[in-house]
Amino acid sequence: MQIYLVGGAVRDQLLARPIKDKDFVVVGATVAEMLDAGFQQVGADFPVFLHPSSHEEYALARTERKEGLGYKGFSVHASPDVSLKEDLQRRDLTINAMAIEVTSLTDDTPINGDVIDYYGGMADIESKTLRHVSDAFSEDPLRVLRTARFYSRYYDLGFVIADETLTLMRQLVDSGELAHLSAERIWQESSRATMQLSPQVYWQQLFEIGALTEYFAPLHETWTNTQIRETVQTALYFAGQMKLNLSQRWALLMSSLNSFLFTSEHTNENVNKAANIKGINDIGNAAKVPKAHTQFSTLFAQQATKLSTINHLSAAEKIDLIQTCGAHKEPDKLSQLLATSHVLQLATQHRQMMLALNSFHAIRMQDIDSALTGPAIGSALRQARIEHLQANSQR
Repeated sequence: MQIYLVGGAVRDQLLARPIKDKDFVVVGATVAEMLDAGFQQVGADFPVFLHPSSHEEYALARTERKEGLGYKGFSVHASPDVSLKEDLQRRDLTINAMAIEVTSLTDDTPINGDVIDYYGGMADIESKTLRHVSDAFSEDPLRVLRTARFYSRYYDLGFVIADETLTLMRQLVDSGELAHLSAERIWQESSRATMQLSPQVYWQQLFEIGALTEYFAPLHETWTNTQIRETVQTALYFAGQMKLNLSQRWALLMSSLNSFLFTSEHTNENVNKAANIKGINDIGNAAKVPKAHTQFSTLFAQQATKLSTINHLSAAEKIDLIQTCGAHKEPDKLSQLLATSHVLQLATQHRQMMLALNSFHAIRMQDIDSALTGPAIGSALRQARIEHLQANSQR
């Protein structure tokens, strides 16, 4: 019997990141031997056990064969003759397919600390690349979401998805396999990604490969508008930097569905009329979003204009807003709504100034009359940049 620390713990150790969970693979053991050692079996589809004291997961080495649709359409073979190399080959990304041998079932001290790396995970960590282990990647649609989530998680370190892996992700989307994922797994991956430091990366990647159309169709449709997409992505970036909670981040994402929030006709009446409550609820139902997040998103969508114009509200409007938001019972909710509003405003301002910066750099000396001299050059550059910004500010 040989025991190995595998997956995320090895990866994050190499990346000098905090290790949250430890998973182990046991080679050369049977179910009976694990039970005799005091482990509790919890895996319904394949043999996974909880350590009697640490409660960490230990799985028997296994192989898989695709036999049906979705991520559950696999037959699993777990037996003492399955090798570590075979077990690691079924994993999604090379950076998740490394192992370190430990002493025993009761002692997880590394034997020598050497990393066992059959599939180039260490090289991909060095090159900061998310790459599939094998073509078996394309058999499991959940890996589309997992890869996008890891991209979001390690984006701040400079990681990118390998072109060939992106190709497999697009093929999986085009095959329709994502339709066979359970809504619970969709939400599990999406909520975890949304709580990363760079949550916008996950949603942008799924949009680019067409993966939003199955469970997040209203979002995909509205994100074809560049202004809305870029503003909300910036808001999600700020939300990650400011450590907003999941309800706040979800509300920012769902604000995409309210087009009037991103126009000059941003009045309370227009925003209320355009608040796409049905779209928020449709996504909530399709992806099994917890009701608390959907309710918070709905409230934010309905009150976004008032929240962004607090200084201009009358006394009566402020009292009504307190009542509507339930702030007399939950003061924290009002604080969260206001913070969410500030982040969306900040994202809107940031995008406007980035467009201005682009216009500033887009106009150069060769774009104005070469006969101009002295102060007239500066005046001409300024005017041309203003006109360029005016022409491009509504794109």
